[in-house]
Amino acid sequence: MNADAVESGKRITVPPEELAARLKQHRMLGGMPPGELAWLAAHGYVRRFETGDLLARSGVQIEGFHVILSGYFVIYVDRGEGRHKVLEWRGGDVSGQLPYSRMKGSPGDVVIEEPSEILTVPREDLPELIRQCPELTATLVHVMVDRARSFTSSDLHDEKMKSLGKLAAGLAHELNNPASAVVRTAKSLVEGLVEAEEASRAMGAAQLTPVQRAAVDDVRDACLAARVSGAHSPLEEADRVDSISDWLEARGADATVAGPLAETAVTLPALDRLAEALHGEVLNAALRWVAHGCAARSLAREIQTAGSRIYELVAAVKGFTQVDRETTAQPTDVGQGLADTLTVLRAKVKAKSATVTSAVTPGLPPAMAYGGELNQVWLNLIDNALDAVASGGRVDVSAAREGEKLVVRIADDGPGIPSAVLPRIFDPFFTTKPVGQGTGLGLDIVRRLVNRHDGQINVESRPGHTVFAVSLPLRSP
Repeated sequence: MNADAVESGKRITVPPEELAARLKQHRMLGGMPPGELAWLAAHGYVRRFETGDLLARSGVQIEGFHVILSGYFVIYVDRGEGRHKVLEWRGGDVSGQLPYSRMKGSPGDVVIEEPSEILTVPREDLPELIRQCPELTATLVHVMVDRARSFTSSDLHDEKMKSLGKLAAGLAHELNNPASAVVRTAKSLVEGLVEAEEASRAMGAAQLTPVQRAAVDDVRDACLAARVSGAHSPLEEADRVDSISDWLEARGADATVAGPLAETAVTLPALDRLAEALHGEVLNAALRWVAHGCAARSLAREIQTAGSRIYELVAAVKGFTQVDRETTAQPTDVGQGLADTLTVLRAKVKAKSATVTSAVTPGLPPAMAYGGELNQVWLNLIDNALDAVASGGRVDVSAAREGEKLVVRIADDGPGIPSAVLPRIFDPFFTTKPVGQGTGLGLDIVRRLVNRHDGQINVESRPGHTVFAVSLPLRSP
């Protein structure tokens, strides 16, 4: 037995004839030819396990092929988010190293959950098992395929849940500001509308002449004119409020409207012309009506801007997840998928103070693809690039047609991938990130999804320049 292998449990002696009879009653193997069952009985050994024993340890070479005679055990895998159950086996199942399997070590800890008895054929005898037990081998190959499918499904689920967590965190961060702005501005708008209604009633009671109404309209138009954002420094804005406040106090008008008026494009000469046409309470009512009316419109525009930002984020997430697409390959706008992915990662880009560029060739033909799966590829690759760069680093995303292929490149100016590590980066569970920060599945998932689209993924890396290139055929996968 390999020195790294785990052997636990207590060996028990079972006569070959009795063991062969038990195998005849085995749910999965009972229909095998008697000679093949006899071969198993002659070349295997039986162990009894108690609850809590380990049949295999994560990363350690598997002892061999296991036939579960009785009991129950589970494989637990820790992909950086805590240990959880992936698969389970009971009496009547088979497990361990199967014929033709390339598995080198256990992907997790295999824990006995109730007293069990297991027949094990050492891995060194598997080549002989293949020669001597052809029907058994054929059955076990099908079991191996089903097991690989189950592990793949579990890997994809875990990685999607991890991506969903990143997406949710980034989206919550991005939505927080515009959502807070909508709530805050809507509250101010309600208060401003009350003031504007009171001023409107006062204006109506004043029975203005056509000349007076024209003067009020001139000031209102000046207030509604667009101001250049950031045209004045905070000190200049404060001086503007003070000067308008002084003008109001000099005429006995309500000085509380100085702030709203200062936020508009109205000028003191325009206010002077209004004061020539109106006096006393009528002037005060007109100023309040203009100030609060213009403020209400300004607040409504702020709500519209914040709402548009929320709509943009929701549309990006909808496009990223492809929630309205069928589960078949369809013409997919790769450029839009990259844009949606960058939108949902915007919070991480800001947190890293990174520069991210996107260069998508105009008129890029659509790829026949599963849009949601491609976006999963872009998310993993761009997220890894952002992890790699230092604060203030750079990530460049590009997409172009090259012959009959569509090529997406994601480059970063991080430290690069060591040459000794480069051949292993697509291996499942391999990661260079600290414990708890990486599952080792991201690039494995990327490779599988690219292969599903009949594409290729290549990587070139040196200090300061790492490029992942994904090539997709411009036809249905």
